[in-house]
Amino acid sequence: ELLEKVKKGGGENAILRHTQRNKKLFVRERLRLLLDHEDFLELSPLAGLDMPYGDVPAAGCLTGIGRICGVWCVFIASDATVKGGTMYPIGVKKQLRAQEIAMENRLLTVHLVDSGGAFLPLQSELFPDKLHGGRVFYNEAIMSAMGIPQVAVVCGSCVAGGAYIPTMAEESVIIDKIGTLFLAGPPLVKAATGEDVSPEDLGGARLHSQVSGCSDHFAPSEEEAYECIRNVVSTLNWEPVPEGDREPDSPLYSPEELLGLAPLDFSCSLPVKLILSRLVDGSRFQEFKATYGTTLVTGFGHVEGHLVGIVANNGELAHDAALKGSHFVQLCGQRGIPILFLQNTAPQPAGPASISQAEAHSNRLKAQASMMAAVACAAVPKITIVIGGCFGSDSYVMCGRSFSPNFLFLWPNARVALVDPRHFPTVPPAEDWPGEELELKQLKAKLEEESSAFYSSSRLWDDGIILPQDTRKV
Repeated sequence: ELLEKVKKGGGENAILRHTQRNKKLFVRERLRLLLDHEDFLELSPLAGLDMPYGDVPAAGCLTGIGRICGVWCVFIASDATVKGGTMYPIGVKKQLRAQEIAMENRLLTVHLVDSGGAFLPLQSELFPDKLHGGRVFYNEAIMSAMGIPQVAVVCGSCVAGGAYIPTMAEESVIIDKIGTLFLAGPPLVKAATGEDVSPEDLGGARLHSQVSGCSDHFAPSEEEAYECIRNVVSTLNWEPVPEGDREPDSPLYSPEELLGLAPLDFSCSLPVKLILSRLVDGSRFQEFKATYGTTLVTGFGHVEGHLVGIVANNGELAHDAALKGSHFVQLCGQRGIPILFLQNTAPQPAGPASISQAEAHSNRLKAQASMMAAVACAAVPKITIVIGGCFGSDSYVMCGRSFSPNFLFLWPNARVALVDPRHFPTVPPAEDWPGEELELKQLKAKLEEESSAFYSSSRLWDDGIILPQDTRKV
């Protein structure tokens, strides 16, 4: 339901203005004309969904990964039905995350610019800091220096800071009659000089193709613009990723059953191998240290034909489990094998009540610290999927967001929090102050709201919520 809401963009009036008055295609129609086929991984589609910017998703842009001419590309596309494509803080964050993915994975970047620039009332959250809007242009320059190509289409307004995106790209296309590019539009010219000038005369497609040279290609229509970009990509001398020789084996058990296996809490100990048997090719899993530290499952398998090391929670991450995890992660790093982390962390155990418990607690901390170091330093791609709970220090050990996995996805049932609010006491231990019970209830309700997968994804703390049955494909 939420994804359908997001696809409607800025609502009926904005859609009519976009299609009838401005004669423009929707952002997803533009992508369909660009992509080789329908396979497209949209990143963080719910970003900004419940942010305090009005009654529409406030990201104002769509990001994702797909293929053009067999070449994997990152797409950063304005959605002009959402407040004219104006950039809000969450939209800037979304663009920067897409560029980070492009740099990490050396992926060509395609910009579809249809934006009114930054939302000025929020300029203090958009402009001055290191990871604000200007970082987009910095990244463009760094990516060019790294030899990662970037191309752009001006398919609508391209105003203020947004004007630098196509002009810094290696090749850009501008569309006649609907593409305009300028630092300040006709209303500001009128206010500053009193002169009346049309958008077309000030910064239209013919001006930038014939006079300024800001655009490299002139396109009479949107369809011709995207065909032009496909041709540009084919001349970038960027090798397409070879297709596999054969179809990978499907799991022996249907991935559709993952819907019924997604963990909701810790009241039952669901063996994580039930999930693995529905994720890996042919349900084949070569387990590592199978009988040691069994609250963590480690081993090798293939997903869609790709060899991966798998590190999956199977209960509380005890001392021996953390030692095993540290050993296995280092093995993957040594062999250059990507690691897939499946997070379903257990609540933190109660504090030690005796000397022996204190020693066990210390040993556990030391072993977890060792695994954290191994995870942080393993120079291989890492993908983390939160299939259940993600609580406390276990989230660091299992390559949570702060440990920079290449991608982090959540199942809809996922909970991300410092502590599990469902195990949080609501009755204070002392009766000294009657207001404490109400405060605790309010705190628990706040923790409950903030730990949901949707709260996380709308703030771009992850790369999106995915349905369990789509995990192999994603």
